[in-house]
Amino acid sequence: MDIRIYVGNLAKSTTQDEISALFAQAGTVSSVELIKDKVTGQSKGFAFVAMPTQVEADKAISMFNAYLLADSPLKVNVAKPRVEHA
Repeated sequence: MDIRIYVGNLAKSTTQDEISALFAQAGTVSSVELIKDKVTGQSKGFAFVAMPTQVEADKAISMFNAYLLADSPLKVNVAKPRVEHA
């Protein structure tokens, strides 16, 4: 099962392709989900990256936490499980 990584503090202009290319430097990227506002379609400033192994996920976290992308220091860590709100 893929390891989901939270990537926060993204510039609004950052694209899914840019995130994918960046994280590919640490290993295989299974998927990238850039979270967008449902009304405006603009990025909300965070994304989730899935990687196939814990080793690759750990490498990506250590490489890119506090990494400057578009003059914004990224916040990168293991994604917490999704909680359904009632």
